Amino acid sequence: MSVPAPAATQFVEEHPIDTLLRADRFPHILCPACGIGSVIHCYVQAISESGIDKAQHVCVSGIGCSGRAAGYINVDSYHTTHGRAVPFALGIAVYRPELCVTVISGDGDLSSIGGNHLIHAARRNVNLNIICINNFNYGMTGGQAGPTTPVSAKSSTTPFGSWERPFNLPHLAHAVGASLVSRWTVLHARQLKQTILKAMHKQGFAFIEVLSPCPTGFGRPNDRGDGIEDMRRYRQRCVIDDEAYLPDIDIDITDDTSPIVVGNFVDIDRPPFQPVLGAPRREVAKVLAENANQRTRSRESVGHEH
Repeated sequence: MSVPAPAATQFVEEHPIDTLLRADRFPHILCPACGIGSVIHCYVQAISESGIDKAQHVCVSGIGCSGRAAGYINVDSYHTTHGRAVPFALGIAVYRPELCVTVISGDGDLSSIGGNHLIHAARRNVNLNIICINNFNYGMTGGQAGPTTPVSAKSSTTPFGSWERPFNLPHLAHAVGASLVSRWTVLHARQLKQTILKAMHKQGFAFIEVLSPCPTGFGRPNDRGDGIEDMRRYRQRCVIDDEAYLPDIDIDITDDTSPIVVGNFVDIDRPPFQPVLGAPRREVAKVLAENANQRTRSRESVGHEH
């Protein structure tokens, strides 16, 4: 029996996402095994597959390791002040509703100093996509404990272990009014990309939490090994459950026997926040419908993948 000859190797001039990255900003500042690069890759892949013109995408970030993401993405991007990524992005999204505005920032920037902005943007159902990279500490400024640091986890400000109960971010986002709520890890690259893609075509406030290794800031004081070890833990511990009861999906990152629940938890439809000053109520409803038609595809056309 003859064996077919192997296909000839093909060389291409550029990768499909090359034009979506700012090559002049490389090499990046991220530590080895950091998961932020994986999130950036998923985001630009979603842009590439979205069918939305590159000129309509806007990326906004705050301060911190995750906040540097906007600087590496070759779309209109803004690196804002600490905790102010959401109100900055809100101004863009409300004034230019035809744009697809995404915030990429960290758990500290978004849920600590920026927490008030986060909950009110979700309450209003502003047409924004929030990608919150959760590495359980303030990685850039010295590994301090933050609002998602698990109880008993050590940090530079809690050397004997944290005593504070951390935020359950998906539960928080749902409770204050988000239309789409998900949690994935950087190990779940396909699911994460698909969820970002779905958020790009959905009207309203989308919140996506992404669990990411931070071997330098969080891993070292908690003896968690390198980033590969964290990826193994994600593989062993993560359970996909779209129907999970959100108050019960807290994360105990220090207990390797407890499950980490991930999935697409919330997907509801309600009109996004779009004020039209001085217009009668009927005209406001008409504008909302026209804006939705401009940017929204049906769920079936985007697809849903685990």
